[in-house]
Amino acid sequence: MKIQSKITLLFLVLSGAILILLNASIFYLVYKFNFDDFYKRLEARVNIAAEVRLSPGAKSKATLEVRNKYLEKLDSEREYFLNTDSNGKVLMPPGVKIDNGFTKDILLNGHAHFKNNNTFYAGSVFTKAGVKYIVIVSASNPAGFQELKDLQEILIYGFLFAMILVYFIGKIFSFYTFQPVRRIINNVKNITANNLHFRLDELSGKDEIAELSYTFNDMLNRLETAFETQNNFVSNASHELRTPLTIIASEVELALNKQDLNPQQREILTTVYSESEKLGQILNSLLTLAQSGFDGKRQNWESIRIDELLLTASESVKKINPASNIYIDLENLPADEALLHVKGNTNLLTLAINNIITNACKYSDNRMVKVRLSSENNRVIVAIADEGIGIPETELQHIFEPFFRASNVHDYEGHGVGLPLTLNIIRLHKGSLGISSKVGKGTEIKVFLPVE
Repeated sequence: MKIQSKITLLFLVLSGAILILLNASIFYLVYKFNFDDFYKRLEARVNIAAEVRLSPGAKSKATLEVRNKYLEKLDSEREYFLNTDSNGKVLMPPGVKIDNGFTKDILLNGHAHFKNNNTFYAGSVFTKAGVKYIVIVSASNPAGFQELKDLQEILIYGFLFAMILVYFIGKIFSFYTFQPVRRIINNVKNITANNLHFRLDELSGKDEIAELSYTFNDMLNRLETAFETQNNFVSNASHELRTPLTIIASEVELALNKQDLNPQQREILTTVYSESEKLGQILNSLLTLAQSGFDGKRQNWESIRIDELLLTASESVKKINPASNIYIDLENLPADEALLHVKGNTNLLTLAINNIITNACKYSDNRMVKVRLSSENNRVIVAIADEGIGIPETELQHIFEPFFRASNVHDYEGHGVGLPLTLNIIRLHKGSLGISSKVGKGTEIKVFLPVE
Protein backbone atom coordinates (compact mmCIF):
# COMPACT_ATOMS: atom_id res chain seq x y z
CA MET A 1 0.00 0.00 0.00
CA LYS A 2 1.33 3.43 -0.93
CA ILE A 3 2.06 5.95 1.81
CA GLN A 4 -0.53 8.28 0.25
CA SER A 5 -3.20 5.60 0.73
CA LYS A 6 -1.96 4.91 4.26
CA ILE A 7 -2.24 8.62 5.12
CA THR A 8 -5.79 8.71 3.72
CA LEU A 9 -6.75 5.60 5.70
CA LEU A 10 -5.17 6.93 8.90
CA PHE A 11 -6.93 10.28 8.43
CA LEU A 12 -10.21 8.41 7.93
CA VAL A 13 -9.74 6.24 11.04
CA LEU A 14 -8.78 9.19 13.28
CA SER A 15 -11.67 11.31 11.99
CA GLY A 16 -14.05 8.37 12.47
CA ALA A 17 -12.88 7.88 16.06
CA ILE A 18 -13.33 11.59 16.82
CA LEU A 19 -16.81 11.62 15.23
CA ILE A 20 -17.84 8.51 17.19
CA LEU A 21 -16.74 10.15 20.47
CA LEU A 22 -18.50 13.39 19.53
CA ASN A 23 -21.73 11.63 18.55
CA ALA A 24 -21.67 9.48 21.68
CA SER A 25 -21.20 12.61 23.82
CA ILE A 26 -24.07 14.39 22.07
CA PHE A 27 -26.37 11.37 22.44
CA TYR A 28 -25.48 10.95 26.12
CA LEU A 29 -26.05 14.64 26.95
CA VAL A 30 -29.38 14.73 25.11
CA TYR A 31 -30.40 11.45 26.76
CA LYS A 32 -29.53 12.82 30.20
CA PHE A 33 -31.22 16.19 29.59
CA ASN A 34 -34.35 14.51 28.22
CA PHE A 35 -34.82 12.20 31.20
CA ASP A 36 -33.77 14.81 33.78
CA ASP A 37 -36.36 17.20 32.32
CA PHE A 38 -39.02 14.50 32.45
CA TYR A 39 -38.20 13.72 36.09
CA LYS A 40 -38.54 17.45 36.92
CA ARG A 41 -41.98 17.44 35.35
CA LEU A 42 -42.91 14.42 37.46
CA GLU A 43 -41.55 16.14 40.60
CA ALA A 44 -43.72 19.18 39.91
CA ARG A 45 -46.75 16.90 39.72
CA VAL A 46 -45.66 15.17 42.96
CA ASN A 47 -45.63 18.53 44.77
CA ILE A 48 -49.00 19.51 43.34
CA ALA A 49 -50.53 16.13 44.23
CA ALA A 50 -49.17 16.40 47.78
CA GLU A 51 -50.61 19.88 48.24
CA VAL A 52 -53.99 18.81 46.93
CA ARG A 53 -54.10 15.72 49.16
CA LEU A 54 -52.53 17.08 52.32
CA SER A 55 -53.89 20.67 52.32
CA PRO A 56 -57.58 20.49 51.42
CA GLY A 57 -59.39 23.76 51.03
CA ALA A 58 -59.54 26.75 48.74
CA LYS A 59 -55.78 26.73 48.13
CA SER A 60 -55.73 23.11 47.08
CA LYS A 61 -58.72 23.69 44.80
CA ALA A 62 -56.90 26.57 43.14
CA THR A 63 -53.81 24.42 42.75
CA LEU A 64 -55.92 21.65 41.22
CA GLU A 65 -57.51 24.08 38.78
CA VAL A 66 -54.05 25.37 37.74
CA ARG A 67 -52.81 21.84 37.21
CA ASN A 68 -55.80 20.84 35.11
CA LYS A 69 -55.62 24.06 33.10
CA TYR A 70 -51.89 24.50 32.47
CA LEU A 71 -50.21 21.10 32.95
CA GLU A 72 -50.62 18.60 30.15
CA LYS A 73 -51.69 15.08 30.97
CA LEU A 74 -48.73 12.75 30.60
CA ASP A 75 -49.06 9.37 28.95
CA SER A 76 -50.12 6.68 31.46
CA GLU A 77 -49.87 9.23 34.29
CA ARG A 78 -50.74 7.82 37.70
CA GLU A 79 -50.59 9.11 41.29
CA TYR A 80 -49.82 7.04 44.38
CA PHE A 81 -50.45 8.29 47.96
CA LEU A 82 -48.85 5.94 50.46
CA ASN A 83 -49.15 6.10 54.24
CA THR A 84 -46.59 4.93 56.79
CA ASP A 85 -47.19 3.37 60.20
CA SER A 86 -45.64 4.42 63.51
CA ASN A 87 -42.56 2.36 62.74
CA GLY A 88 -42.01 4.15 59.44
CA LYS A 89 -43.07 1.15 57.38
CA VAL A 90 -44.77 1.93 54.07
CA LEU A 91 -48.35 0.69 53.91
CA MET A 92 -48.83 -0.52 50.33
CA PRO A 93 -52.53 -0.40 49.19
CA PRO A 94 -53.96 -3.55 47.61
CA GLY A 95 -53.26 -3.86 43.87
CA VAL A 96 -50.39 -1.34 43.96
CA LYS A 97 -47.00 -2.75 42.98
CA ILE A 98 -44.09 -0.40 43.52
CA ASP A 99 -40.52 -1.49 44.00
CA ASN A 100 -39.63 -1.66 47.73
CA GLY A 101 -36.14 -0.39 47.04
CA PHE A 102 -37.61 2.72 45.45
CA THR A 103 -39.79 3.52 48.50
CA LYS A 104 -36.84 2.92 50.83
CA ASP A 105 -34.75 5.40 48.82
CA ILE A 106 -37.56 7.95 49.14
CA LEU A 107 -37.72 7.52 52.91
CA LEU A 108 -33.95 7.63 53.21
CA ASN A 109 -33.24 10.63 50.94
CA GLY A 110 -36.53 12.48 51.02
CA HIS A 111 -37.03 12.02 47.27
CA ALA A 112 -35.97 9.57 44.58
CA HIS A 113 -36.31 8.61 40.92
CA PHE A 114 -36.94 5.22 39.42
CA LYS A 115 -37.30 3.85 35.90
CA ASN A 116 -38.82 0.55 34.83
CA ASN A 117 -38.65 0.03 31.05
CA ASN A 118 -40.53 3.05 29.64
CA THR A 119 -42.27 3.97 32.91
CA PHE A 120 -40.72 6.72 35.03
CA TYR A 121 -41.38 7.25 38.76
CA ALA A 122 -40.73 10.28 40.95
CA GLY A 123 -41.52 10.33 44.62
CA SER A 124 -41.06 12.49 47.69
CA VAL A 125 -41.76 12.32 51.46
CA PHE A 126 -44.19 14.77 53.07
CA THR A 127 -44.95 15.09 56.80
CA LYS A 128 -48.23 16.21 58.31
CA ALA A 129 -49.24 15.95 61.95
CA GLY A 130 -46.12 13.85 62.62
CA VAL A 131 -47.06 11.26 60.05
CA LYS A 132 -44.95 10.64 56.95
CA TYR A 133 -46.64 10.29 53.61
CA ILE A 134 -45.10 9.22 50.30
CA VAL A 135 -46.43 10.76 47.12
CA ILE A 136 -45.42 9.10 43.86
CA VAL A 137 -46.26 10.07 40.29
CA SER A 138 -45.54 7.74 37.37
CA ALA A 139 -45.85 8.23 33.61
CA SER A 140 -44.38 6.98 30.35
CA ASN A 141 -42.29 9.13 28.03
CA PRO A 142 -42.84 7.95 24.42
CA ALA A 143 -42.10 11.41 23.04
CA GLY A 144 -38.71 11.43 24.75
CA PHE A 145 -37.81 8.01 23.37
CA GLN A 146 -38.94 9.08 19.90
CA GLU A 147 -36.71 12.14 20.13
CA LEU A 148 -33.75 9.93 21.08
CA LYS A 149 -34.55 7.54 18.23
CA ASP A 150 -34.70 10.43 15.76
CA LEU A 151 -31.46 11.83 17.15
CA GLN A 152 -29.85 8.41 16.82
CA GLU A 153 -30.80 8.19 13.14
CA ILE A 154 -29.55 11.72 12.51
CA LEU A 155 -26.21 10.95 14.17
CA ILE A 156 -25.77 7.66 12.26
CA TYR A 157 -26.58 9.14 8.85
CA GLY A 158 -24.55 12.22 9.69
CA PHE A 159 -21.62 10.01 10.66
CA LEU A 160 -21.78 8.05 7.39
CA PHE A 161 -22.01 11.23 5.33
CA ALA A 162 -19.16 12.79 7.31
CA MET A 163 -16.98 9.68 6.78
CA ILE A 164 -17.54 9.82 3.01
CA LEU A 165 -16.71 13.51 3.03
CA VAL A 166 -13.62 12.92 5.20
CA TYR A 167 -12.45 10.15 2.83
CA PHE A 168 -12.47 12.42 -0.21
CA ILE A 169 -10.97 15.31 1.74
CA GLY A 170 -8.26 12.92 2.96
CA LYS A 171 -7.50 11.80 -0.60
CA ILE A 172 -7.25 15.37 -1.81
CA PHE A 173 -5.12 16.32 1.20
CA SER A 174 -2.73 13.37 0.76
CA PHE A 175 -2.57 13.94 -3.01
CA TYR A 176 -1.38 17.51 -2.65
CA THR A 177 0.85 16.63 0.30
CA PHE A 178 2.77 14.00 -1.70
CA GLN A 179 2.81 15.90 -4.98
CA PRO A 180 6.43 17.08 -4.41
CA VAL A 181 7.44 13.48 -3.60
CA ARG A 182 5.85 12.21 -6.83
CA ARG A 183 7.68 14.90 -8.76
CA ILE A 184 10.97 13.76 -7.22
CA ILE A 185 10.19 10.11 -8.04
CA ASN A 186 9.42 10.92 -11.69
CA ASN A 187 12.62 12.93 -12.02
CA VAL A 188 14.72 10.19 -10.43
CA LYS A 189 13.18 7.57 -12.75
CA ASN A 190 14.41 9.57 -15.74
CA ILE A 191 18.01 9.58 -14.47
CA THR A 192 20.15 6.71 -15.77
CA ALA A 193 23.84 6.06 -16.19
CA ASN A 194 23.66 7.89 -19.51
CA ASN A 195 22.45 11.17 -17.99
CA LEU A 196 23.91 11.25 -14.50
CA HIS A 197 24.56 14.96 -14.95
CA PHE A 198 20.84 15.64 -14.48
CA ARG A 199 19.84 17.00 -11.07
CA LEU A 200 16.61 17.46 -9.17
CA ASP A 201 15.16 20.92 -8.78
CA GLU A 202 16.23 22.12 -5.36
CA LEU A 203 13.24 23.44 -3.46
CA SER A 204 13.28 26.52 -1.31
CA GLY A 205 12.65 26.07 2.38
CA LYS A 206 13.96 23.77 5.05
CA ASP A 207 11.28 21.09 5.10
CA GLU A 208 11.82 17.34 4.60
CA ILE A 209 11.05 17.49 0.85
CA ALA A 210 13.76 20.10 0.25
CA GLU A 211 16.18 18.04 2.33
CA LEU A 212 15.28 14.94 0.28
CA SER A 213 16.03 16.77 -2.97
CA TYR A 214 19.35 17.99 -1.62
CA THR A 215 20.25 14.44 -0.48
CA PHE A 216 19.40 12.96 -3.89
CA ASN A 217 21.51 15.55 -5.68
CA ASP A 218 24.42 14.89 -3.33
CA MET A 219 24.10 11.15 -4.02
CA LEU A 220 23.99 11.79 -7.78
CA ASN A 221 27.19 13.81 -7.51
CA ARG A 222 28.93 10.87 -5.89
CA LEU A 223 27.46 8.39 -8.39
CA GLU A 224 28.52 10.51 -11.36
CA THR A 225 32.06 10.70 -9.99
CA ALA A 226 32.14 6.92 -9.40
CA PHE A 227 30.81 6.13 -12.91
CA GLU A 228 33.25 8.52 -14.55
CA THR A 229 36.11 6.93 -12.60
CA GLN A 230 35.01 3.46 -13.67
CA ASN A 231 34.52 4.50 -17.27
CA ASN A 232 37.94 6.16 -17.37
CA PHE A 233 39.54 3.08 -15.82
CA VAL A 234 37.93 0.76 -18.37
CA SER A 235 39.01 2.98 -21.26
CA ASN A 236 42.55 3.53 -20.01
CA ALA A 237 43.09 -0.04 -18.82
CA SER A 238 42.02 -1.34 -22.21
CA HIS A 239 44.86 0.59 -23.86
CA GLU A 240 47.51 0.76 -21.14
CA LEU A 241 47.41 -2.94 -20.21
CA ARG A 242 46.81 -4.55 -23.56
CA THR A 243 49.62 -2.71 -25.34
CA PRO A 244 52.55 -3.95 -23.19
CA LEU A 245 50.95 -7.41 -22.97
CA THR A 246 50.71 -7.60 -26.74
CA ILE A 247 54.33 -6.49 -27.05
CA ILE A 248 55.44 -9.17 -24.56
CA ALA A 249 53.52 -11.89 -26.41
CA SER A 250 54.91 -10.73 -29.79
CA GLU A 251 58.51 -10.59 -28.58
CA VAL A 252 58.24 -14.03 -26.99
CA GLU A 253 56.70 -15.42 -30.17
CA LEU A 254 59.61 -13.99 -32.22
CA ALA A 255 62.08 -15.47 -29.80
CA LEU A 256 60.44 -18.89 -30.08
CA ASN A 257 60.91 -18.77 -33.88
CA LYS A 258 64.70 -18.71 -33.46
CA GLN A 259 66.41 -22.01 -34.16
CA ASP A 260 69.40 -21.56 -31.82
CA LEU A 261 67.39 -21.93 -28.59
CA ASN A 262 68.35 -24.72 -26.28
CA PRO A 263 65.50 -26.86 -24.80
CA GLN A 264 65.61 -25.08 -21.45
CA GLN A 265 65.28 -21.63 -23.05
CA ARG A 266 62.49 -22.81 -25.35
CA GLU A 267 60.60 -24.25 -22.36
CA ILE A 268 60.93 -21.00 -20.42
CA LEU A 269 59.78 -18.87 -23.38
CA THR A 270 56.89 -21.25 -24.07
CA THR A 271 55.76 -20.89 -20.45
CA VAL A 272 56.01 -17.09 -20.65
CA TYR A 273 54.04 -17.07 -23.90
CA SER A 274 51.35 -19.39 -22.47
CA GLU A 275 50.98 -17.33 -19.30
CA SER A 276 50.82 -14.07 -21.29
CA GLU A 277 47.97 -15.57 -23.33
CA LYS A 278 46.16 -16.51 -20.09
CA LEU A 279 46.76 -13.03 -18.73
CA GLY A 280 45.30 -11.57 -21.90
CA GLN A 281 42.20 -13.71 -21.51
CA ILE A 282 41.83 -12.67 -17.87
CA LEU A 283 42.28 -9.03 -18.83
CA ASN A 284 39.63 -9.25 -21.56
CA SER A 285 37.22 -10.95 -19.15
CA LEU A 286 37.79 -8.34 -16.45
CA LEU A 287 37.30 -5.46 -18.89
CA THR A 288 34.11 -7.03 -20.22
CA LEU A 289 32.95 -7.63 -16.65
CA ALA A 290 33.52 -3.98 -15.76
CA GLN A 291 31.77 -2.80 -18.93
CA SER A 292 28.78 -5.09 -18.39
CA GLY A 293 28.23 -3.62 -14.94
CA PHE A 294 28.15 -0.15 -16.46
CA ASP A 295 24.80 0.83 -17.96
CA GLY A 296 26.12 2.20 -21.22
CA LYS A 297 25.79 1.54 -24.94
CA ARG A 298 22.05 1.04 -24.85
CA GLN A 299 21.91 2.69 -28.24
CA ASN A 300 23.22 -0.61 -29.66
CA TRP A 301 20.30 -2.60 -28.31
CA GLU A 302 18.06 -4.34 -30.80
CA SER A 303 15.37 -6.99 -31.08
CA ILE A 304 16.93 -10.45 -30.62
CA ARG A 305 15.36 -13.80 -31.41
CA ILE A 306 16.55 -16.14 -28.66
CA ASP A 307 16.37 -19.44 -30.59
CA GLU A 308 18.68 -18.02 -33.26
CA LEU A 309 21.00 -16.68 -30.57
CA LEU A 310 21.20 -20.15 -28.97
CA LEU A 311 22.18 -21.72 -32.28
CA THR A 312 24.88 -19.07 -32.78
CA ALA A 313 26.25 -19.55 -29.25
CA SER A 314 26.26 -23.35 -29.69
CA GLU A 315 28.20 -23.13 -32.95
CA SER A 316 30.67 -20.75 -31.29
CA VAL A 317 31.32 -23.22 -28.47
CA LYS A 318 31.79 -26.11 -30.92
CA LYS A 319 34.36 -24.14 -32.88
CA ILE A 320 36.43 -23.61 -29.74
CA ASN A 321 35.80 -27.11 -28.38
CA PRO A 322 34.97 -29.55 -31.20
CA ALA A 323 34.49 -32.37 -28.69
CA SER A 324 31.55 -30.62 -27.01
CA ASN A 325 28.20 -32.43 -27.11
CA ILE A 326 25.32 -29.91 -27.18
CA TYR A 327 21.64 -30.74 -27.73
CA ILE A 328 19.22 -27.85 -28.25
CA ASP A 329 15.61 -28.73 -27.39
CA LEU A 330 13.12 -26.49 -29.23
CA GLU A 331 10.02 -28.63 -28.69
CA ASN A 332 8.44 -26.19 -26.20
CA LEU A 333 8.61 -23.12 -28.41
CA PRO A 334 5.52 -20.87 -28.11
CA ALA A 335 3.11 -20.68 -31.03
CA ASP A 336 3.52 -16.90 -31.11
CA GLU A 337 7.00 -16.07 -32.44
CA ALA A 338 6.81 -12.66 -30.79
CA LEU A 339 7.31 -14.39 -27.42
CA LEU A 340 10.83 -15.39 -28.54
CA HIS A 341 12.05 -11.82 -28.99
CA VAL A 342 13.90 -9.87 -26.32
CA LYS A 343 15.44 -6.43 -26.35
CA GLY A 344 19.17 -6.34 -25.79
CA ASN A 345 22.72 -6.31 -27.04
CA THR A 346 23.40 -9.34 -29.25
CA ASN A 347 27.11 -9.58 -28.48
CA LEU A 348 26.63 -9.38 -24.72
CA LEU A 349 23.78 -11.89 -24.61
CA THR A 350 25.67 -14.29 -26.87
CA LEU A 351 28.68 -13.98 -24.57
CA ALA A 352 26.50 -14.73 -21.50
CA ILE A 353 24.91 -17.85 -23.03
CA ASN A 354 28.30 -18.89 -24.43
CA ASN A 355 29.85 -18.74 -20.95
CA ILE A 356 27.15 -20.98 -19.44
CA ILE A 357 27.32 -23.58 -22.24
CA THR A 358 31.13 -23.56 -22.18
CA ASN A 359 31.16 -24.19 -18.42
CA ALA A 360 28.58 -26.97 -18.82
CA CYS A 361 30.71 -28.72 -21.46
CA LYS A 362 33.96 -28.21 -19.56
CA TYR A 363 32.80 -29.41 -16.13
CA SER A 364 30.93 -32.41 -17.57
CA ASP A 365 33.96 -33.62 -19.56
CA ASN A 366 32.04 -33.08 -22.81
CA ARG A 367 29.09 -35.27 -21.85
CA MET A 368 25.65 -34.31 -23.13
CA VAL A 369 24.61 -30.71 -22.42
CA LYS A 370 20.89 -30.04 -22.93
CA VAL A 371 19.68 -26.54 -23.81
CA ARG A 372 15.89 -26.09 -23.52
CA LEU A 373 14.01 -23.02 -24.69
CA SER A 374 10.50 -22.10 -23.50
CA SER A 375 8.31 -19.09 -22.74
CA GLU A 376 6.11 -18.41 -19.71
CA ASN A 377 4.46 -15.32 -18.17
CA ASN A 378 5.97 -12.97 -20.78
CA ARG A 379 9.45 -14.31 -20.06
CA VAL A 380 11.83 -16.30 -22.23
CA ILE A 381 13.39 -19.19 -20.29
CA VAL A 382 16.68 -20.79 -21.35
CA ALA A 383 17.56 -23.88 -19.27
CA ILE A 384 21.09 -25.30 -19.66
CA ALA A 385 21.64 -28.65 -17.90
CA ASP A 386 24.78 -30.81 -17.78
CA GLU A 387 25.81 -34.14 -16.28
CA GLY A 388 29.01 -32.86 -14.74
CA ILE A 389 30.69 -32.74 -11.38
CA GLY A 390 28.14 -30.38 -9.83
CA ILE A 391 28.67 -27.68 -7.22
CA PRO A 392 28.71 -28.24 -3.42
CA GLU A 393 25.52 -26.92 -1.86
CA THR A 394 27.38 -24.71 0.61
CA GLU A 395 29.22 -22.96 -2.23
CA LEU A 396 26.27 -22.21 -4.53
CA GLN A 397 25.78 -18.77 -2.97
CA HIS A 398 29.33 -17.74 -3.89
CA ILE A 399 29.62 -18.86 -7.51
CA PHE A 400 28.63 -15.45 -8.86
CA GLU A 401 31.40 -13.70 -6.93
CA PRO A 402 34.38 -12.66 -9.11
CA PHE A 403 37.37 -15.05 -8.93
CA PHE A 404 35.49 -17.59 -6.81
CA ARG A 405 35.93 -21.21 -7.89
CA ALA A 406 34.28 -24.23 -6.32
CA SER A 407 36.39 -26.57 -4.24
CA ASN A 408 35.99 -29.48 -6.71
CA VAL A 409 37.23 -27.75 -9.89
CA HIS A 410 41.00 -27.82 -9.28
CA ASP A 411 41.51 -30.14 -12.25
CA TYR A 412 39.84 -27.68 -14.65
CA GLU A 413 41.25 -24.45 -16.00
CA GLY A 414 39.37 -21.25 -15.27
CA HIS A 415 39.56 -17.80 -13.72
CA GLY A 416 36.25 -17.42 -11.87
CA VAL A 417 34.97 -14.46 -13.89
CA GLY A 418 32.67 -16.19 -16.41
CA LEU A 419 29.55 -16.54 -14.24
CA PRO A 420 29.87 -13.07 -12.60
CA LEU A 421 30.15 -11.62 -16.10
CA THR A 422 27.09 -13.61 -17.20
CA LEU A 423 25.08 -12.42 -14.20
CA ASN A 424 25.95 -8.78 -14.90
CA ILE A 425 24.88 -9.12 -18.55
CA ILE A 426 21.57 -10.80 -17.64
CA ARG A 427 20.83 -8.16 -15.01
CA LEU A 428 21.66 -5.46 -17.53
CA HIS A 429 18.87 -6.95 -19.68
CA LYS A 430 16.39 -6.87 -16.73
CA GLY A 431 16.59 -10.64 -16.41
CA SER A 432 17.58 -13.09 -13.69
CA LEU A 433 19.45 -16.36 -13.18
CA GLY A 434 18.44 -19.48 -11.30
CA ILE A 435 20.74 -22.39 -10.48
CA SER A 436 20.35 -25.86 -9.03
CA SER A 437 23.14 -28.40 -8.64
CA LYS A 438 24.03 -31.73 -7.05
CA VAL A 439 27.56 -32.96 -6.64
CA GLY A 440 28.26 -35.84 -9.00
CA LYS A 441 24.96 -35.47 -10.87
CA GLY A 442 25.21 -32.14 -12.65
CA THR A 443 24.10 -28.53 -12.73
CA GLU A 444 21.18 -26.68 -14.32
CA ILE A 445 21.20 -22.93 -14.89
CA LYS A 446 18.05 -21.11 -16.00
CA VAL A 447 18.12 -17.72 -17.67
CA PHE A 448 14.95 -15.61 -17.42
CA LEU A 449 14.62 -12.68 -19.82
CA PRO A 450 11.59 -10.39 -20.30
CA VAL A 451 9.85 -10.61 -23.67
CA GLU A 452 10.25 -7.50 -25.81
